[in-house]
Amino acid sequence: MNFNEIKQLIDIVDSSDLQETIIEKGDFKIILRRASPTTVISQPIAQLAAEPSSNTIPQALNTTPVVKKDELIPGLIESRSPIVGTFYQSSSPDAPPFVAVNDTIKKGDVLCIIEAMKLMNEIEAEVSGTIVEILVENGQAVEYDQPLFRIKP
Repeated sequence: MNFNEIKQLIDIVDSSDLQETIIEKGDFKIILRRASPTTVISQPIAQLAAEPSSNTIPQALNTTPVVKKDELIPGLIESRSPIVGTFYQSSSPDAPPFVAVNDTIKKGDVLCIIEAMKLMNEIEAEVSGTIVEILVENGQAVEYDQPLFRIKP
């Protein structure tokens, strides 16, 4: 996917009522998310291999943080859902959960999977710390920006 194709996708989403679109092509995945009525967020997840250097993937226009400070409990960080979908604690029903309460995690560790449109999206920790609370149940539907975990950095 080249720059012009990505720009066309942004224009299509911008002129529609879509709030979020996820597009995958090979090793490339892009999420287009509407932040306000006139703003579209483009967040490249993976680089497309073997693209000529003239067709580079643009930088994100504006990124929405996945992790926000918890205003109710000072010192804790909330890890929030970046997409709408179904929350799963493990990679399969018989596999152990990625994390549990009191587990120590590092930035980049997989916390859970959110299934959206039959795509399994690994949600990674944005900070290192300890899991204090898991706020959703396995198999539960989650909304965009819904708190999933509370982490003590």
